[in-house]
Amino acid sequence: MTQTSPIAGLHAATAELDPPLAALDLAVLRANAADLVRRAGGVPVRVASKSVRCRAVLAEVLGADLTAAGGFAGIMSYSLREAIWLVRHGARDVLLGYPTVDRAALSELASDDILLRSITLMIDDAAQLELIRAALGTDRVRPRVCLDVDASLRIGPLHLGVRRSPVRTPQEAAALTSDAVRRGFDVVGVMTYEAQIAGLPDANAAVRLVKRASAAEIAKRRAKVLDAVRSVTGKLEIVNSGGTGSIEVSVADPDVTEVTAGSGLYVPTLFDHYRSFTPRPALYFATSVLRRPTGKIATVFAGGYIASGPAGPSRVPKPVWPSGLKLLGTEGAGEVQTPLSGAAELRIGDRVWFRHAKAGELCERFDTLHLVDADGSRVSVPTYRGEGVCFG
Repeated sequence: MTQTSPIAGLHAATAELDPPLAALDLAVLRANAADLVRRAGGVPVRVASKSVRCRAVLAEVLGADLTAAGGFAGIMSYSLREAIWLVRHGARDVLLGYPTVDRAALSELASDDILLRSITLMIDDAAQLELIRAALGTDRVRPRVCLDVDASLRIGPLHLGVRRSPVRTPQEAAALTSDAVRRGFDVVGVMTYEAQIAGLPDANAAVRLVKRASAAEIAKRRAKVLDAVRSVTGKLEIVNSGGTGSIEVSVADPDVTEVTAGSGLYVPTLFDHYRSFTPRPALYFATSVLRRPTGKIATVFAGGYIASGPAGPSRVPKPVWPSGLKLLGTEGAGEVQTPLSGAAELRIGDRVWFRHAKAGELCERFDTLHLVDADGSRVSVPTYRGEGVCFG
């Protein structure tokens, strides 16, 4: 097989290993990290752990203490148990991106002052406050909480964006904030995640028009929401916004104190068609040819690592090396084998390299990431799965 950059380096550095395996190009990862910081223009970038799911990679970006380095500061966690685990490994600024109803984890949070100082819970409903307070088992602690405010765009009956928080208006935000304060919580932040901007590629003019309209709408509404919340709390520590695909939009608002990004470190296929940045894939997986059912088809082991989200072609892994390979429409990417067309030159035992559709989800399939540096050196590190943890 003809070797072509950038996968040639990963291929050579892992040549003696038996696939399936996952490999990360450290030079590209560092370039992607620097680009995220550049795009943020001095606003701190919080790392979305769900898009990384490897403690060694978090340390590469945030420093060994998982706290802050080079324009990055803090972690956005997707699970309270994960947040607790990360704090036990040194992190001191973890914002949950989602509410939690994990009573055992909340009880553990209440029992440890370091956890209470280091973790900020996410809320969007008074019922969550009631459950959290009951699970804490005491009225003597004041958990830090951040208010998740719906950032979707609504045009008449149309809802453009994800279904997240029921809190949308300044009045709703102020009411929930007042309720939280009354119940003994410290409201320290507000988050607005505009998924319809951050997670939607710039596919055509209509999409770009919707994204511009959405950016204008959330900027105006966020200002009013923040005024309403601050009327209850005073100054806020956190005004979080954005994602890999919307950093420039978020930092244009002077009220925003930080942006969140994670997928932009690995750059999976779902991030190939944005105008705001040039995609540089860093993470790949490889598997081996098992058989040749015809002269033009090769079947590789496993490969059916389908990403979450609406089922369809955008969620399947993409064979990228050697070039010219395609999934079969009748079989797709399979649980234990994946046939590929355009494979006339492949032999039994040859490797095929793929890219995943989403970022951190690939780490749920592999217990090890092989980090390959620019000089061809390699270090193998555990993913979350490799450390024996699973947070949902």
